[in-house]
Amino acid sequence: MAFTSFEELNKLPDDALSTEILETKKQLFELRLQRATRQSFKSHSFKHLKRKVSQLLTIESKRKN
Repeated sequence: MAFTSFEELNKLPDDALSTEILETKKQLFELRLQRATRQSFKSHSFKHLKRKVSQLLTIESKRKN
């Protein structure tokens, strides 16, 4: 799983951006749930998803201003 570039995320329209934020947060929640129930998961996915959420929220806040 490679990092998504900031330029690619910046090209998303507003409605797609908000759905992408929700989907990424959902994936992060499911990953935390897998960790809590001691299922197998890839630990580096936390870093990737957290970074993606922060980038998406940054883009969203810049567009609102």
